[in-house]
Amino acid sequence: MERAERRERPLAGRVALVAGATRGAGRAMAVELGAAGAVVYATGRTTRASVSEVGRDTETIEGTAELVAAAGGECVAVPVDHLEPDRVRALVDRIDRERGRLDVLVNGLWGGDHLVDHPFTGKMWEHSLADGLRMLELGVHAHAITSHRALPLLTRRPGGLVVEVTDGTAESDAAYRGHFFYDLAKHAPIRMALALGEELRDVGCTAVALTPGYLRSEVMLDTHFGVTEENWRDAIARDPAFAVSESPRYVARAVVALAADPDVARWNGRSLSSGGLAQEYGFTDADGSRPDAWPFIAALAAGERPDPADYR
Repeated sequence: MERAERRERPLAGRVALVAGATRGAGRAMAVELGAAGAVVYATGRTTRASVSEVGRDTETIEGTAELVAAAGGECVAVPVDHLEPDRVRALVDRIDRERGRLDVLVNGLWGGDHLVDHPFTGKMWEHSLADGLRMLELGVHAHAITSHRALPLLTRRPGGLVVEVTDGTAESDAAYRGHFFYDLAKHAPIRMALALGEELRDVGCTAVALTPGYLRSEVMLDTHFGVTEENWRDAIARDPAFAVSESPRYVARAVVALAADPDVARWNGRSLSSGGLAQEYGFTDADGSRPDAWPFIAALAAGERPDPADYR
């Protein structure tokens, strides 16, 4: 029975902090980590009493905690603005006081999509400077503050894992993303993982950058495309790349696979994707498929006509 539980709950006894767990990939990561046995601390700025600048009251950290509980896990929802170092320090002190350890740090902070128009248009100097700098605060400063405050606890024992969540791989982001500030915000976590990997290596811990493919987040479904998870394929006519989109559970399962891998250090400093890790670890999306969006998107950009079935 004990061996069976280890298989079903491979992260039992571990403690994870998912910074930015209100919605999307962060919420799914909290749920999957909890289902795998980790005690999860889920943070965000939107609660049932207060809504962040993102402006969505339909997803809250309390809601995330309820989803973790429904999946059989344990979750502590803590409202935190990760741009406030003292609040992040208080969060880490609480984790230390209550659990005495931190094994997984997911730096999934963002919340800046409302600051950019899609598709991207305009030159750098034509964009709002205030909005651009806010994107860097949300996507870069908040990550750095969180790691600075949390790593003393995570590095207390070997085996800790830091996951820097971003949009795009090192290969895809080598090309300009079409928006000066967005490009910086999304390439920075890849460099953070590389740098932290160097600094964590000699204490037996690991850092990686991780990206989903074309993510069917709540915002992408209901705001951008006006569809639901049940009829998302209706949006393919508007964007052919959506044919290889993935649910947030897919990249969340990638995090669990990494955290449960005793040889996770082989990925140290690397830029990884949900599709690539699915081929390595064998997990699937909720529908049993294994979408690999970034090669498909690259083929489209090269003028090819790839068959989505070959990338699922």
